[in-house]
Amino acid sequence: MAYDPPQTPVFEVVYKDEHLIVFNKPSELLTVPGKHAVHKDSLQLRVQRVWPSATIVHRLDMATSGLLIMALDKPSHRHISKQFETRQVGKTYYARVLGLPPQTSGTIELPLVCDWPNRPMQMVDWENGKPACTHWELVSSDEVSSLLKLTPITGRSHQLRVHMLSMGHAILGDRLYASDEGKALSSRLCLHAFNISFMHPVTGNALYFETPYLF
Repeated sequence: MAYDPPQTPVFEVVYKDEHLIVFNKPSELLTVPGKHAVHKDSLQLRVQRVWPSATIVHRLDMATSGLLIMALDKPSHRHISKQFETRQVGKTYYARVLGLPPQTSGTIELPLVCDWPNRPMQMVDWENGKPACTHWELVSSDEVSSLLKLTPITGRSHQLRVHMLSMGHAILGDRLYASDEGKALSSRLCLHAFNISFMHPVTGNALYFETPYLF
């Protein structure tokens, strides 16, 4: 599928100070440039045209929308990165999935590893996979889908997408993991990084941000 990221707005700033910026990344925009020239357009490239010192602290999948942090200086980058490494950053996502889970909440602990013959896809691998944990909670449902609140404890690549697939309830619009029915029900991946909380790298104050999901 051709890469056709949204062009307006160029980027959406949720919060900015002299040390960091929090953005609301749209679905279908890469976080960082891809290897090929046609994949150079990205949030990082757009932001660095305005703030050259800005660096990516963490990533969201191209198809995932929501909150993403960039640092404006090296000490702030190291400080926030350390918070991610030590799991001090709180994150909640919303996802719309196919069908209705049999319970109203649960925890998925399935180790993940890259499916190399089919990369960038990931897969469950009990022998070689890295530990991955996701808490989930049912928010609402309709005739064909359910809205879930997801709280990842770890941050593995495609973790939420593969964990939902493992439940038998792939995320709607997921071009990598959903069934034909799940793909047909949404033109975008219905996964949004709804809120994020962390400590300011300089002041030490607790920061919390959220943005609404649009599916």
